[in-house]
Amino acid sequence: MISKSTIDAVFDAARVEEVIGDFVQLKKSGSNFKGLSPFSEERTPSFMVSPVKQIWKDFSSGKGGNAVAFLMEHEHFTYPEAIKYLANKYGIEVEETERTDEEKELANEKESMFLVSEYAKKYHQDILWESPQGKAIGLTYFKERGFTPETIKKFGLGYALDEWDAFTTTALKEGYNLNYLAKTGVTIVKDEKRFDRFKGRVMFPIHSMSGRVLGFGGRILTNTKKAAKYLNSPESDIYHKSKVLYGLYYAKQAIAKEDNCYLVEGYTDVIQMHQAGIHNVVSSSGTALTADQIRLINRLTKNITVLYDGDAAGIRASLRGVDLILEQDMNVRVCTFPDGEDPDSFAKNNSLQDVLEYFENNVKDFISYKASLLMEVAKNDPIKKAEVINDMMSSISKVSDRIKQELYLRETSRIMNISEEVLFATLAQLQNRDIKEANKKTTQEKKAFEVIKTEKKAEAVDVQYVLERKIIEILLLYGNMEATFEDLILKEDDEGELKMERELFEAKVFEKLYLDLQQDEIDLANETFKAIYYSAIEKLNTTGTLELDTFVNEIAPEIASEVTDILMREERYELHNWEAQNIFVKTKEETIAQLTSETILSLRCFLINLKIEELKLSLQQNAELEKLQSVLEEITNYISLKKALSEQLKRVL
Repeated sequence: MISKSTIDAVFDAARVEEVIGDFVQLKKSGSNFKGLSPFSEERTPSFMVSPVKQIWKDFSSGKGGNAVAFLMEHEHFTYPEAIKYLANKYGIEVEETERTDEEKELANEKESMFLVSEYAKKYHQDILWESPQGKAIGLTYFKERGFTPETIKKFGLGYALDEWDAFTTTALKEGYNLNYLAKTGVTIVKDEKRFDRFKGRVMFPIHSMSGRVLGFGGRILTNTKKAAKYLNSPESDIYHKSKVLYGLYYAKQAIAKEDNCYLVEGYTDVIQMHQAGIHNVVSSSGTALTADQIRLINRLTKNITVLYDGDAAGIRASLRGVDLILEQDMNVRVCTFPDGEDPDSFAKNNSLQDVLEYFENNVKDFISYKASLLMEVAKNDPIKKAEVINDMMSSISKVSDRIKQELYLRETSRIMNISEEVLFATLAQLQNRDIKEANKKTTQEKKAFEVIKTEKKAEAVDVQYVLERKIIEILLLYGNMEATFEDLILKEDDEGELKMERELFEAKVFEKLYLDLQQDEIDLANETFKAIYYSAIEKLNTTGTLELDTFVNEIAPEIASEVTDILMREERYELHNWEAQNIFVKTKEETIAQLTSETILSLRCFLINLKIEELKLSLQQNAELEKLQSVLEEITNYISLKKALSEQLKRVL
């Protein structure tokens, strides 16, 4: 268990905008920050972070919370893991008591797999640095590649002994479960035999965006045709190859800072470039680039520079990746190295200044790059040239920005020496074809899943839920504000009629809410709202203030999400930027007294209606005359009260 003092220190130090900024590119938006949702596919920002309230809200998925909640949602951390991650980030020493055997057993499957992966990383590191075989083979290989000891340690590189079950046997002795060793893929279990997947290979740990070990890449060092040169961990509950970029954990801050990401092909490309001083570099780990991988980069920058080998295979790979990047609405440039060179060798054999100068002189916009490349292939062959032009237009059609499209088209016209009118006509044909195909697909899907349509009634609005939620919103956002309230005191006149007398008074919003609800003995029906209400009222009554960032951290995690949603509800309007459209929305602070009175009165009227309906039902069940008269009298009194409250509500409105 982590001590409370450590948890308090973590919450005091952690800044939600800094924590999330490691995973999502955030841009200033008024007093808040906004960015693309890391939980859904989108091109327009709907993700908001409030430094003042120390919370975040993702309006596309509905998720929200504090810094810890973000790590638990995004990185699938447990609560203790999130606290430890933040403690490490902010240099806070973690005080904790050792977990009991029962607590260890309660750890879920994914956590167990992460523990196995982390152990495997440490084991292979120790083998690399401490065993004779590791030093002679693994360490020698890395040094021959030009990696310094600091770089080797930073990237957690290791070595697997060239023995069938050296790692597995040691892991089992250390108490790790064979089931999880097999599920993470570090051990292969077959016909009651077990052996190490990566035996005799140098090890490249593959990290998540937050630094958790997801899997491994292993390179064999012997020349054998029977074994693959590179071997990756198999797909598992924690490792999905198509959704991971090697080196992103080390590159994310540099990518956001430089507003550009260099994309390379292999593990050593990333490490060598990083060692050379170019830190904003990631790799697709030798696999074909996927849309999920591109979206990871898209959270940090809109700009990708693809770096590939100068051979024909590298060039073809770069062209395939370019179109995919364009489909994700990103800016892409391409740079190839001299024949026989790759990012690894080029960074190793040249100074940082020389590498940067090479990029400056050789990085090309994808249109210039692709057009010049394909024209070289077509040369004077009209048929091939027509194919090249169609290929170029196919790429341009994937660009959603119309201005970019036109600029690319004009550049193509210049390079290909063909009129813009013809290219515009070709582009229109391609777009019409895509629209027809999309419509055809939609029609087919509709036919495939055609069902009998039944008229659906609109779901009834839960009025009490809406009003109770509004009370919590007012309490959290404006509870400590002073306001002038108008109260109408219900009094009997000489003839026994109920009349309202006007009275103005100054009070804090939370006092008005508390006293009115207490006076009518109203208790909130929703259990979550009730828990939030009493926690906030207690805080305001005892300290006089409600520090929202502290409050969110102190309440139970299961209700913190609801609090975040309420607190950030108003922030979503910043996403629309109304003022830029000359629409000026009145702030709630200006009308908070009215809003508070209106909400309480509406809830009282609603509850009176419920009571009247309840009494009417009892009339049908009672046959005794005396009881009937009593119930009728009570109903009459409630109707009079409702009439008086309705008059007051009308006055407030």
